[in-house]
Amino acid sequence: MNLLRDGPDDAAAVIVLAHGAGAPMDSRFMNDFAKALGTSGLRVIRFEFAYMAGRRTGEGRKPPSRAERVMGEYRDLVESLDEGRPLFIGGKSMGGRVASMVADELFAAGKIAGLVCLGYPFHPPGQAAKLRTAHLEGLKTPALICQGTRDPFGTREEVAGYALSKAIGIYWLEDGDHDFRPRRESGRTAKQNLNDAADAVAEWVTAALR
Repeated sequence: MNLLRDGPDDAAAVIVLAHGAGAPMDSRFMNDFAKALGTSGLRVIRFEFAYMAGRRTGEGRKPPSRAERVMGEYRDLVESLDEGRPLFIGGKSMGGRVASMVADELFAAGKIAGLVCLGYPFHPPGQAAKLRTAHLEGLKTPALICQGTRDPFGTREEVAGYALSKAIGIYWLEDGDHDFRPRRESGRTAKQNLNDAADAVAEWVTAALR
């Protein structure tokens, strides 16, 4: 499996990030966020699920219809890593959702120290009743979700009504969409929101290690 690594070799912690359903591990968002986390002092490891990696050789498939179908791939990656320091898992959109679905199992086994989700897909756009939150209600793994306030997969107003575990913290990116991008009239930039999210993740990881 090909891996991309960013950040200092001697970082105190490592964070594994999986990509979203339709974009690879080296998409602009993933590249920029990994670089920002590395600048904040974290070691970042990126990987691709088999269906996405296959697209590079012309053998790729459409995204899996169910996140459950790639859970085993995330478990296998974590088992294969031997970083010798605290490990956090997470990802962008679907990647973060898959990480959240294996987090408690890995946390209970002492394999990971926490979970980070970037733009969690609480529901499909335009289908607010189709929630993907059942497993988040009893989550035991310390977790941070970075979410744009107007993310069509779960806005700040919508998420406020969800019964989420107390182990989950949410960092809101003002006027951000699913990629944290704000509208021009907000007075903010995509870079500001992305850097703010990276700083929030780095601070949260540091606090979790204490």
